[in-house]
Parts: sequence; structure tokens; C-alpha cells
Amino acid sequence: MTKDKLLISSDFYSVQGEGISSGIPSYFVRLGLCNLNCGMSRKFTNKLLKEASLADGEIFKGDLELEGKASWTCDSTSQWLWRGEDKDFQYLIDQWKQQDIYNDIVNGNIHIIWTGGEPTIKGHQEAIVNFREYWFKQEYSKLFSNPDTTNEVRLNFTPFDEIETNGTIVIEQPLFSILDQINCSPKLSNSGMEEKRRIVPAAIKRIMEHSNYQFKFVISTEDDIKEMFRDFVEPFNIPLKNVVCMPGLDSQTDFHERTQFCLEMAKKYKFRGMTRLHISAWDKTLNV
Repeated sequence: MTKDKLLISSDFYSVQGEGISSGIPSYFVRLGLCNLNCGMSRKFTNKLLKEASLADGEIFKGDLELEGKASWTCDSTSQWLWRGEDKDFQYLIDQWKQQDIYNDIVNGNIHIIWTGGEPTIKGHQEAIVNFREYWFKQEYSKLFSNPDTTNEVRLNFTPFDEIETNGTIVIEQPLFSILDQINCSPKLSNSGMEEKRRIVPAAIKRIMEHSNYQFKFVISTEDDIKEMFRDFVEPFNIPLKNVVCMPGLDSQTDFHERTQFCLEMAKKYKFRGMTRLHISAWDKTLNV
């Protein structure tokens, strides 16, 4: 990992399928590595890392899920665990131009989604900030010398940056200041992660300083909701208008039943209930 390049596992143009931005055309930049290993023990994750045995996009059950110590396993493990390549900053700009979506990226019609893995890992934070600086200077440096056009350029350069984080790493000011939206997905005990790893008060409080944030929880049972209130909503005083819940599902098999459960719980507990649109449209297929 280097601050002068982006460690990208995959990048693709699609539609945001989760949370308050659901339905918005978005370009996903999935960065490699994660500080958590939901559904898996560290020993199991290290074994996968050593063997590099997962097929691209493979969805599987980790050892903690198989042992009943977690109710789900990270569905993007095959993307962030050991896939990834350092990409020059120009790479993304070229991708957007080749796909004829560059102007819509620049003006924010298409959101940029920084995801992972965990994109708030220190090296990623530095790389994202440096990319944004490079992007602005690279594309508009020829206009800086003309005072009459600088203000116009600043008005036209309005990309919309969302970040998807597990809320366990404090977002430093350089990155915090350029983010338009923070999508935090705190992990409950159903992830199999120890409490001290998945609940970091300083990181949670930092997110709540932003003007546009959501806490997005994966729920499978009503006990998950009670835990959400006990460990996050109540101790951090998170407004319910900033709480989103979606069902724990990764296939179309039980999509409707699980979505109905989530919406019924939303009526009962007054949070925003949603589903996973991309599962409805593309089932288990990743990067679409």
C-alpha cells in the first residue's frame, strides 16, 4: 500500500443498492484489505490469504458461521482479501472517460463509492486524498493561470464522494473534509467479531460530526435490533433518522421474506427499513 497509488481490488459502474442512496448511479472503487474478518476467525482468514483459493466473486461460509458463532460471512472476501493491484491515479480518470461517464462523475450525477475491504485504513485515506488533489490539478491546471476561469472551474468540479466503512477507524480531517456522505456499517455480534474490535467509540463519534451520515445495520433477528439499540443507538445517541437496517441476505432465495421482516421491524422500532436492491436485480453476481 502506498499513498501515491490506489490499491484497487475491483472498480465498476453500477447503481447503489444499499442505504439512503439506493438507486443512484454510482461508480464503485473497491480497495483491498480489511481490519475485520466477519464470519471468519483470523486463523481461517490467514489460511485463505496463504492459499489464495477463492474464485473471483465466490461467496462462501466462514468457519465462525459454520460453527454457529456468526450468522453471516463477508460476501466480498474474494475481492478484498488477496486480490488488488496498485493503480496510478490516472487509471480511474481514464476508466471514466473510456466509459463515457466522466462528465457525470465530475458534476456528481454519478456518485463515487469508496468501499472495500475497509477504505479508512490509514494508507487508503492518504491515497484517496492524494488522488483527489491529483485529479483536480491534472484536469484543470491549464486553467489555474487564468483568474477569470478559476471560479467557473471550481463550480463545475463537484464530484459526490461516498465512503463505506465499518466504523472502527477514525476518519482523519483531510479525507473527512472531502466526503459528501459517510455510510457506516457497524458490525453486531452476529458478525462473529469481538466487541473491542467492532465497537470503537472515537470512530463512531467522529462519523457523527459529519453533516451527512448513516449507520447501516444488517439484521437477521429481532435480537439483532435490540443489540443495535443497546450497543450503538442508545450509548451514542444516534438519531433514528440516521439509522438504516437491511436484511441479512446474499441471494434471491429468501429475498422477499427477509425484506418483509426488515420492513415489519422498521414499523415497530421506527428506523428506516430497506433491502439490498442489487441482490434483487443480480442475485449473487458481484461487480455489476
